[in-house]
Amino acid sequence: TFLKGLTVILPIGVTAYIIYWLAVSAESLLGGLLRPVLPGGWYVPGTGIVAGLALIFGVGTLMGLWVFQKLFHWAEILVEKIPLIKSLYGGVKDLMSFFSTSQKDGSHRVVMVTVAENVRLLGFITRDDFSDLPEGFGSEGEVSVYLPMSYQIGGFTVVVPRSAVKPIDMSTEEAMRLAMTAGLSTEKQAEHLPKVEATVPEKDTQSEIVEDE
Repeated sequence: TFLKGLTVILPIGVTAYIIYWLAVSAESLLGGLLRPVLPGGWYVPGTGIVAGLALIFGVGTLMGLWVFQKLFHWAEILVEKIPLIKSLYGGVKDLMSFFSTSQKDGSHRVVMVTVAENVRLLGFITRDDFSDLPEGFGSEGEVSVYLPMSYQIGGFTVVVPRSAVKPIDMSTEEAMRLAMTAGLSTEKQAEHLPKVEATVPEKDTQSEIVEDE
């Protein structure tokens, strides 16, 4: 009974805490900028949160215009000339692009990678063209696959033959959730995964390993 209650309360509590932390951070940052600007009495608690949401939606709307796309492109060129900043900015941008574009163009397909007999790892194809990378990084017929690690933010990238991967009909969000929880998923998510039959001496069993160590 205690574990059942914990199973219900813990995800809600963690999610609520993250939302609370984001809200407090937005209020603290943007609120501090708005207080000196707004006339006395105009600022009320929560104004920073509303301003943050409005800023995000506003930037998203403006980026649909050609003029702002060009301005943003020029700003990126300047950022990429700053040694440390360009590395941080590029990493965050690539991470966001990974999730925002994967479902639109299918470039980051969810796959199961065969690493040994009856052992497969859940991953995402991130690249199948190595022409712009140093020689020896990858070759024709190979793909790079990102393998997320369970119960933590992290993972590693492997280059494997295309024949070693099997596409899975699953969204990036579902696959990431499945990997992050070490396979503890809903029935809807589990339906996408193929079953792997393994034969063990003196006992028959079925196993599906979706884990990163």
